[in-house]
Amino acid sequence: MGGTASWPVWGLEASIAVEDPGMASDAERLVRGVIAQIDDACSRFRPDSELMRLQPELDSGADASPLLAALVRSALDAARWTGGDVDPTLGKDMESLGYDRDISRVRLGSAGSVTTLSRPRRRTPGWRQVDLEGQKLTVPRNLRLDLGATAKAVAADRAASLVFDEMGCGILVSLGGDIATAGPEPEGGWQVLVQDLPTDPWQQVTLGAGQAMATSSTQKRRWKHEGHDMHHILDPRFGLPAEPVWRSVTVAASTCLLANAYSTAGIVRGFAAVAWFERGGIAGRLVDRQGRIVTTGGWPREDDVLTGVDSHG
Repeated sequence: MGGTASWPVWGLEASIAVEDPGMASDAERLVRGVIAQIDDACSRFRPDSELMRLQPELDSGADASPLLAALVRSALDAARWTGGDVDPTLGKDMESLGYDRDISRVRLGSAGSVTTLSRPRRRTPGWRQVDLEGQKLTVPRNLRLDLGATAKAVAADRAASLVFDEMGCGILVSLGGDIATAGPEPEGGWQVLVQDLPTDPWQQVTLGAGQAMATSSTQKRRWKHEGHDMHHILDPRFGLPAEPVWRSVTVAASTCLLANAYSTAGIVRGFAAVAWFERGGIAGRLVDRQGRIVTTGGWPREDDVLTGVDSHG
């Protein structure tokens, strides 16, 4: 029987699993440390985070710490892999839609009836306007970085790697459904329940050693703003919530950053995500509004071991 631990962070549940119960507390300490460092670097809800402290200087260029520079670089990689479907420059859009504080407080403040949002004309991709040379970061004044999604995935990857490097044990780290593993898997592999909400169709899959997974959802992190129903995955073309074609999109890949990039982009692309995933060999599981499931790229049937494709298409 392995060791586990869980705790709340960033409005979601963080959890870990290690094969040796005696290592769980030390592994949790290391994972908490990684999460704290990333929160210090890039939280947009804390005025004392490095990103928010540098904000007034970014239009003329500012020297970022190695960690913040790495987080921005990872976000720009995700934008490039997805053709801009995942764009880290939507901070002002999030704020204008009412997501300007922790999601639990946003939901508490929600009210009003739901109406339909109209789509404005398409915009110039913001991520292409971000410049990162070494550690010098430049962001135009009209844009604001929001690294939340990719930073969470990077945190899972870094935390899993750190525990294995420091303690030599296999570990699974889950941050609200963003999962990374490192080191040897337990006998039978890492068993993961793939299900967004309790009423959604579920599947148990087996992750092999070093594999990662991420789920993006239009059912969670929801609120109302000025009578409109909102969710947190924005279509960068318009700066508005993506059409909820899919309840959830789950992707397996070699890193959590890759998995998160493609699962988020799958929500943004809507129906077109299926053919895109198939062309790229992306192992995906997409659940539509009616609960129907579409799988792509070798997503496993029962009892198959899931291995993600390292695709940067």
